[in-house]
Amino acid sequence: MRLDKYLKVSRIIKRRSVAKEIADKDRILINGKTAKSSSKVAVGDKLTIHFGNKTMKVSIDEIKDTTKKDEAKDLYSVIEETYKQSYE
Repeated sequence: MRLDKYLKVSRIIKRRSVAKEIADKDRILINGKTAKSSSKVAVGDKLTIHFGNKTMKVSIDEIKDTTKKDEAKDLYSVIEETYKQSYE
């Protein structure tokens, strides 16, 4: 499955267009390597996603084409979430 579609289906990122934009700005890594929105993901892959002041590391547990909101959390496991402090 494409990275941007997986991020939307799993609801890590709400919109596929936003997922595509973030990936194409080199802010997502798959198993430590820079990923584009068209990169393929598989069960067992580790994603590192850099949002504004937040970095999220997740492990892909399952892949589905569609899912209900309640079941979306079952598609991945959060390994680590870190926040950068703003000193302004």
